Amino acid sequence: MRFTPAPLFLVPVSLVAVLVPVMLTGCAVMEPDSGPALYDSKPVSVETGKASFYGGRWIGRLTANGEHYHAADCTAAHKKLPFNTKVRVTNLRNGKSVIVRINNRGPYAKGRILDLSVVAAKKIEMIGDGVIPVRAEVLKPIEVIRKPNRKLEGLR
Repeated sequence: MRFTPAPLFLVPVSLVAVLVPVMLTGCAVMEPDSGPALYDSKPVSVETGKASFYGGRWIGRLTANGEHYHAADCTAAHKKLPFNTKVRVTNLRNGKSVIVRINNRGPYAKGRILDLSVVAAKKIEMIGDGVIPVRAEVLKPIEVIRKPNRKLEGLR
């Protein structure tokens, strides 16, 4: 017996209504096998200063950690933080925040502490302003146990 997939127009509308929002979550995309991200309520460190965002000619180029820069990723550039550090960035003008992953070095403009990806900048509504005051909180991940405990032999 051979399997023939159903034509796209036969896919239930309810399934499409569930899948489209999931596919368009932007910064909420989880890494494979990671589950929900949990962070300690107390940040490791806090830094305040000015942030900008970058896109345009940088899209597709290599970042400092060797990845290609994608405007749709929630990433940022910082001068010293280790790569893959998670940072909650809060726009101090409107209180909106986003969690980004450090994957690049910079910014190199005087007085700035972060350069955000385009999608991260949109999430905190800074696109129109260009440079804004922010609070950057380095987050400490909480390890989540993903596998159940083994059964103990010999106990009854």
